[in-house]
Amino acid sequence: MEREIIVKWKIKASATQEILALLPALAEQSKHEPGNLGYHIYQSESDPNELILHERYVDADAAEAHRNSAHYQEIVVGKVVPHLEVREVIIVKKLL
Repeated sequence: MEREIIVKWKIKASATQEILALLPALAEQSKHEPGNLGYHIYQSESDPNELILHERYVDADAAEAHRNSAHYQEIVVGKVVPHLEVREVIIVKKLL
């Protein structure tokens, strides 16, 4: 069963540019993972420190493999998370 994940990041204002510079590598590597169906990053127009990630995987195992990947651990866990004020992860299912 497909796994769709919505992630909300609220970045500390002092780190926004640093985090934005990391995103192209994160997205590119994530899109090439086995089982990845889509990986999109959005920035709020009203708050440039707020990002929304929309991730799609073929199943829960592919989503878990993403979280365990070297690039996720290095970029997200090692470099992004320390600069977040808010990190919310929501697993969603399509209704319509």
